[in-house]
Amino acid sequence: MHRLLLFGCLWLLPAPPASSIFQRPTGTPAPLRLQYLLEPLHPTVHTRRGATATLPCVLRALPRNYRVKWSKVEPANYRENIIIITNGLYHKNYGPLSPRVRLRHSHRFDASLTITDVALEDEGRYRCQLVNGLEDESVSLTLHLEGVVFPYQPSNGRYKFNYHEAKRACEQQDSRLATYQQLYRAWTEGLDWCNAGWILDGTVHYPIINSREPCGGRLLLPGVRTYGARDKQKDRFDAFCFTSALQGQVYFIRGHLNFKEAGQACRNHGAAIAKVGQLYSAWKFSQLDRCDGGWLADGSVRYPITIPRERCGGLPDPGVRSFGFPSKEMRTYGTYCFVGK
Repeated sequence: MHRLLLFGCLWLLPAPPASSIFQRPTGTPAPLRLQYLLEPLHPTVHTRRGATATLPCVLRALPRNYRVKWSKVEPANYRENIIIITNGLYHKNYGPLSPRVRLRHSHRFDASLTITDVALEDEGRYRCQLVNGLEDESVSLTLHLEGVVFPYQPSNGRYKFNYHEAKRACEQQDSRLATYQQLYRAWTEGLDWCNAGWILDGTVHYPIINSREPCGGRLLLPGVRTYGARDKQKDRFDAFCFTSALQGQVYFIRGHLNFKEAGQACRNHGAAIAKVGQLYSAWKFSQLDRCDGGWLADGSVRYPITIPRERCGGLPDPGVRSFGFPSKEMRTYGTYCFVGK
C-alpha cells in the first residue's frame, strides 16, 4: 500500500531530539545586503513558448576584476548549470541554452540575460552571481511560462508508464513532464484528477479538488497528494504533461475518417495531424471550441470545449474532452490538424 502525504494542506514537522548539547539560535538571520547588484523589482518574469524573455541583472557599481556568472537550477535533478560568464568585455556561453542566450548590455552596468525562442524546458530558477573574490553575491529570478498541465495515459490503460516512458510520452505530444510548481498551479486553477502521475523530478502526485472515496477518501482535505519519489524503472503510473503557447494553428477537418485517412486529410492541406499537447494549447491560448470529436496523432479522439453546454459532453467546466482510443478503423470522427508558422 502506498503511503500518502498531503502537500498544500497539512505540514508535518519532525519532532526535535529529546536532548541536545547545542542550542540553535532563534530568529532569522538578516539577509546579506547587496553591495554591487541591484535587487530586481520583479523576481518573476512571465513569458510564453517562442517568445523572447529578459531576466534583469544590473550592477550599481563595477568592482575590479569581477565576473558575472548566470546559471540555472534544473528542476529534474536540482543541479545548477552554468549558462554564460562575462567579465564585462568578453563572455562565453555554456550548455544547451548557449545558442539562444545573450547578454542584453543596454549599458555598461547591465548584465541582464536575454533568452530567445523560449522553450518549455527554459522555465525555472536562474541565478545571476557577481564573482569578486571574497565578496561574491547573487540574485535569483524565476522564469515562468504561461501554459497548461494535462494528465496523460497510453492507449493500453492507466498506470503503464515508468518514469522514462512518461517523459518520452509527454515529449512525443509536444509537451514535457510538468514540474511540481506547474502541477500545484494547475490544481489551484481547478485541475482535479484521481490517477497518480509522474512529474519531472521523479516524484508521483495527483491533484484533488473534490475529496471522494475512490481518491483517498472524503476525510482528506483537497490538495496535491503525493506518493513521493518512486523507482523510475519499476514503478508505473500515468504522466502529468505541461505545454505552452503554439507556434502555429490547430484546426478541424470534418468527415467520417479512420485514423489513416485522418492523417492523410491533414497532409493534403499541408499540415500534420495534431498532437495532444497542441490541442490543449489551442484550447488554452486560442480558445478553440468545437463539439466534434477528432483524431489526434496518438490515436486518441478528443475535442476542446471553452463554453460548456449540454450537448457537448454535459460537463459544467471547460476542458478537453476525450473519447479514449477507439479502433483506428472506425469511420466516425473528423480530425484535428496542426500547421506551423
